[in-house]
Amino acid sequence: MKRAPSRLLCCALLSGALLGAEAMAADEPVVTPKPEKPSRIRSPDDGQLDISGFLDEAYGFVPLVVPITEPAVGIGGAAALIFIDKQKNADAGAGFGRPNLSIVGALGTDNGTQGAFAGDIRHWLDDRVKTMVGVMRASVNLDFYGSGRIPSLQDNPRAYNLDTEAGLVRGQFRIGQSPVWLGLGYVLATTKTRFDIAPDIPGLPDLQGESRVGGVLPSVTFDSRDNVFTPTAGNYAEVTAGLFDKSLGSDTDFQRVSLTGIHYQPLARHLSLGVLANSVLSYGDVPFYLRPFINMRGVQAMRYQGDKMAQVEAEVRWQFHGRYSVVGFGGFGATRTDGPNGRSSRNVGAVGAGFRYEIARKYGLHMGIDVARGPDGTAWYVQFGSAWARP
Repeated sequence: MKRAPSRLLCCALLSGALLGAEAMAADEPVVTPKPEKPSRIRSPDDGQLDISGFLDEAYGFVPLVVPITEPAVGIGGAAALIFIDKQKNADAGAGFGRPNLSIVGALGTDNGTQGAFAGDIRHWLDDRVKTMVGVMRASVNLDFYGSGRIPSLQDNPRAYNLDTEAGLVRGQFRIGQSPVWLGLGYVLATTKTRFDIAPDIPGLPDLQGESRVGGVLPSVTFDSRDNVFTPTAGNYAEVTAGLFDKSLGSDTDFQRVSLTGIHYQPLARHLSLGVLANSVLSYGDVPFYLRPFINMRGVQAMRYQGDKMAQVEAEVRWQFHGRYSVVGFGGFGATRTDGPNGRSSRNVGAVGAGFRYEIARKYGLHMGIDVARGPDGTAWYVQFGSAWARP
């Protein structure tokens, strides 16, 4: 019987302790763990390297350092900052909801080529108007192969330098909600040309000195690509005329017409095909450095020029594992020149392969390296998005 009071005392003490602890707990604020901020360089889906979150920031940009391996100018590099505005509507239809892009950079190579550039592509009025502004200053050292007019230079080129300052403004207006754009631009450039060349070669002394070109660029564009960086479906077609006239700031009167068609076709879930067809036609008193030339992977830039140029290139990309892809490509090009010695033509082909990594999944942006073999040897290229980039 003497144990009952002690049991009651123990119960009372225990109850008091519990009540006191409960009261103390009630006085303390409840701490809710803060959610972890999403990584700007890692994907929440697979944990892999992905810069979509970084690009979504107010001033998101891609610091890009690209080796230059173009045989025409030698070995070097280009450094640039590419600013990409956050997409306002990720579910926009094909050709809509494109991000704004701004770029500033510089380049240099071991043959003395150097330059700087800046540009901006912006969309306005609910994606009904697109503007483009660009400026550049460059000193480029190249080899002159005769532009198809001097056969003796095709295998014995002469070195020359182009010192150029150029600016471009362009506006495009979308027709309703269609993928068709009407555009008009203006370009003005001043170029100083200097040859390291024997004076006894006919025609070449007239190519030296300073020249200025100025002209308007009317265009019609159809763009239904599913992505502006690395498309896998849709079409891109554009016709652009360059009308250069003395009344527009040009030293000579001439015209250039460019026709481009690109088709992207999914072949399977992770397999896609791309086909590019391009032709450039020139008329009138065209400066030699603006004559059309074959421009494809594996072919030296400015090597194969003419009054007219046409080329076709195809590429297959297989995204075989996660973010990783391999590509295979090949193309063929031809030039034609109607010169004082009659008509001449050149035909060239190139093939190659490469790999890609999906660096920004939200933006559909892939980066990688291509290696191509052409008539003048092997060259490799760093690709930011498609090799056929069209903004």
